Amino acid sequence: MGIYINKRNLKRRALRAGKLAAVFCLCAATAAAMTTFLTGRADIMQTAADGNWGLSFQEEGKPPVGNATADYLKKYDAYYADDTTKKVLYLTFDAGYENGNTGKILDVLKKHKAPACFFLVGNYIETNSEMVKRMAEEGHTVGNHTMHHPDMSSIGTKEAFTKELQELEALYKQATGKEMKKYYRPPQGKYSEENLKMAQALGYKTVFWSLAYVDWYESQQPTKQEAFDKLVPRVHPGAIVLLHSTSKTNADILDELLTKWEEMGYEFKPITALQ
Repeated sequence: MGIYINKRNLKRRALRAGKLAAVFCLCAATAAAMTTFLTGRADIMQTAADGNWGLSFQEEGKPPVGNATADYLKKYDAYYADDTTKKVLYLTFDAGYENGNTGKILDVLKKHKAPACFFLVGNYIETNSEMVKRMAEEGHTVGNHTMHHPDMSSIGTKEAFTKELQELEALYKQATGKEMKKYYRPPQGKYSEENLKMAQALGYKTVFWSLAYVDWYESQQPTKQEAFDKLVPRVHPGAIVLLHSTSKTNADILDELLTKWEEMGYEFKPITALQ
């Protein structure tokens, strides 16, 4: 009986050893797979700087995840949010044309002593030079949104890229008598790593955004509630806010929106304070 028990114990021990070995193999395989996955994700984040700028909002009041990391972008003097825990907001407005809303927006910005950056294209400066002068005189920054608003990610030569930015610089100086500050926003958020390098070589900071909503369809403007549902819960410290000055909704709600953000403890800083 003793011999039989010993043999049975040995058999049980062998089974346990086999199961443990299988577990160790599974853990090792899982660890290897996880390492490969994480490495792959890092590669994706590092090479994602081609295409359209995109965001994933994962937690209310926290910065969204961009399709390229803040550290990656910073290598090329590019930003989508400020790396800060302070309740600071950077207001930016994109404009390809004027439809009567910018004056009201400027009035609200003055009321709140809120500096903004207006990213303009050639057509806007050519046809609204007085409004551009007002932006500059009231302490706002006018940024470079290119001369013709093309898909800059499709421009492969430094010469063509430079021309799009420098032609707008010349227009701005003609309208205001001042040099344009070197802040650049790719039209439609379309960019490539080469674009980032070329902008940096020209002394520009590339400015994306971390908070925006669909406000650019003039004939399908969002309601006030739709705007607030997007812009209030998603606001976060260091946000670069993108709004369109062509939006009637934005002009109508801006005073209340800035008041709400101020009540939440936020202050507004110029894009030139972005580090």
